[in-house]
Amino acid sequence: MIPTIARSRLRTLLAAAHQQHVVIVGDAMLDVYLRGDVDRISPEAPVPVVRVRERKFALGGAANVAQNVAALGAACDLVAVVGDDVAGNTLREQLQAGRMESRSLVNVERPTTTKTRVMARSQQLVRFDEEEDSDLTAAEVTRVLDAIARVLPQATALIFEDYNKGVLVPAVIEGAIALARSRGLPIVVDPKFRNFFAYRGATVFKPNRRELENALGAAVDLDHPAALPTTFARLGVEHLLLTLGERGMALMSVDGVVHRVPTTAREVYDVVGAGDTVTAYLATMLAAGATAFEAAIVANYAAGVEVGKLGAATVTPEEVLEAFDGHTDNG
Repeated sequence: MIPTIARSRLRTLLAAAHQQHVVIVGDAMLDVYLRGDVDRISPEAPVPVVRVRERKFALGGAANVAQNVAALGAACDLVAVVGDDVAGNTLREQLQAGRMESRSLVNVERPTTTKTRVMARSQQLVRFDEEEDSDLTAAEVTRVLDAIARVLPQATALIFEDYNKGVLVPAVIEGAIALARSRGLPIVVDPKFRNFFAYRGATVFKPNRRELENALGAAVDLDHPAALPTTFARLGVEHLLLTLGERGMALMSVDGVVHRVPTTAREVYDVVGAGDTVTAYLATMLAAGATAFEAAIVANYAAGVEVGKLGAATVTPEEVLEAFDGHTDNG
């Protein structure tokens, strides 16, 4: 049975999203899709020749989290780094086209992280990445912290979205958490391995099961959570939201309570971007006054909608309500 909340409570939380302002700090990316046809092999090497018919841009990484927050109706600021290049300008344009703020993007001496996928008849033939993933310099860290300090006074929630591209170094993480905690803001973290244990003080820490087990060096037994106190002591967070793929999610709290949240997906078409949707909904619902369990339930409905779409997609409050109604009517 899928844990649920009253429809009136869900409507109240979704409506309150419009009064929230979420700050996202992390690794923004530009996704480029080159689509075309293949009708011959190159005479230069045994590889297909793709005649490109379409070039499409999309927001990736922390920028995709930002557009999911915007789809909820909340205001958002994205604090990330871009290069002084065409990709950086395109990323800014994509944000502005989606009615998101680009004022907190910091220009640095590195290329904008860009992932280009070459597609033929809906099949991905190759992906090539243009990026620099070393840690930011001390001067760049100062500029990122300055950008965070400028926007956090208006915020009602803070998100860290880490893809190990060098933005979320300990100084940035610790500085932003200190500012957020001084204002009592909920803090949601989507971590990666490089600084996994640097997020002490976060409200909800959201790794997938493999990431958590790799970091801890041990398996996580959800049915016998005796090891949870040790895990929480190492992480220093209030809640763990463990994503379990087709098995949904598990919300574990520092007091030892474990809530299982089975998936609500009716049809899984593409799981790309589902984690970003969960992160965006978690933070915005917490900002709107939801408990961690309520936020996880709402985020789970949003993820169930997202995986029914192609690629990294956004989910609106209306779609969440429709998914909720479908499950409560037929569950």
